[in-house]
Amino acid sequence: MVHTRPEYDPVSVGSLEFWALTPAEREERLRLLRDERPVSWQRPAEGSMLPQEDGSGFWAVTRHADIQAVSKNPADFCSGRGVMIEDVPDDILEAASSFLATDAPRHTKLRKLVSAAFTPKQVKRIDEQIKDQARRIVDELIDTGDCDFVDVVSRKLPMWTIYEMCGLSVEHRMPAAHAADGMVSWSDEDVRAGKEPAELLNDSLITLINIGIDLAEDRRANPREDLMTNLVQAEVDGEKLTDEDIAAFFVLLSVAGNDTTRNTISRTMQALTLFPDQRKILQEDYDGTIGVAIEEFVRWASPVMTFRRTAVRDVELHGQQIREGDWVVMYYASGNRDERVFDDPMTFDVRRTPNQHVGFGGGGPHFCMGNVLAKTQLRAIFDQLLHRVPDLQAGEPVQLVGNFVDGVKSMPCTLNL
Repeated sequence: MVHTRPEYDPVSVGSLEFWALTPAEREERLRLLRDERPVSWQRPAEGSMLPQEDGSGFWAVTRHADIQAVSKNPADFCSGRGVMIEDVPDDILEAASSFLATDAPRHTKLRKLVSAAFTPKQVKRIDEQIKDQARRIVDELIDTGDCDFVDVVSRKLPMWTIYEMCGLSVEHRMPAAHAADGMVSWSDEDVRAGKEPAELLNDSLITLINIGIDLAEDRRANPREDLMTNLVQAEVDGEKLTDEDIAAFFVLLSVAGNDTTRNTISRTMQALTLFPDQRKILQEDYDGTIGVAIEEFVRWASPVMTFRRTAVRDVELHGQQIREGDWVVMYYASGNRDERVFDDPMTFDVRRTPNQHVGFGGGGPHFCMGNVLAKTQLRAIFDQLLHRVPDLQAGEPVQLVGNFVDGVKSMPCTLNL
């Protein structure tokens, strides 16, 4: 039987031009696809490092229900052949993705080895530490005055928390965070600063791997009460993590732990400026509303925009015939604006319930294990911001051009104290 490819969809959601749009502008195209062609065949993503075959492309999955269907069905849609919307060399994939780009049974083993650090009980242990970090960040914000919110607030808390958990020395934190930025922003000309995409990605990866390996070696010789010590000592079925496993996890932690929470903080501050009534609700009853509100923060920000799976066999998805080996890309930001699931999805509503967002993934074995930590950080920083700089106004954000993380490069703010 001869399989013929469908025509490329006229509504492009994979070009660099698309990713340079604001989230609201991107939503116009995504809504059209959700309504008319929820699983659409797209041209290969621009900026791929490896040449694409003629006729290649990917399926864009834009509806909430279909995103969940793909996420919860690893038997048909695997992660082990890559999770990015473009092709990257296998060695980079293995070194950069940790268990993100693996399937059972390896995924199950690796996740079990590292998951102990992210249980609610473990996060509760560092709750006071996170609150103290948030306090000190807002102390500095007040001392600084009007500034770039991303630089002074958003980027600091996740970097501080993650690298303190790992036991990374202060002098290595900024280089590691800078390298983590390079892992997700090599499509942005400003960030590349004249480098080729592959060069920036490779340089960033090597920096993080070297830091991770050095840290692991040090903790074997000098164990401490930190996450890296736990990782080098952890065993499952008598097997320990290798240096390569630990380094790959450090890369993943640096990227997933920094960029996602950072951009959620930025996008939420922007939303609280655009929807002052929602800010007032939080300020009047913070403890009573923040638990529900955090889910809306994540839905609204949708910090991870896309994740890819690969079809393990021929399968049908929403009426489309997906072939074995086809790439299937879930558009989380689109799923989080799906009118079939969310009433008035373009309104920021801190009391929204239920809130079945896919900001931490669509369920299944790859659901974000850092979600409790992220929520703890968001609770702490907005407690400080909403009560100590209650009239802070965010300006227009400068958008990162990229297809993975919805990045805010900078965003001016005025304190109005």
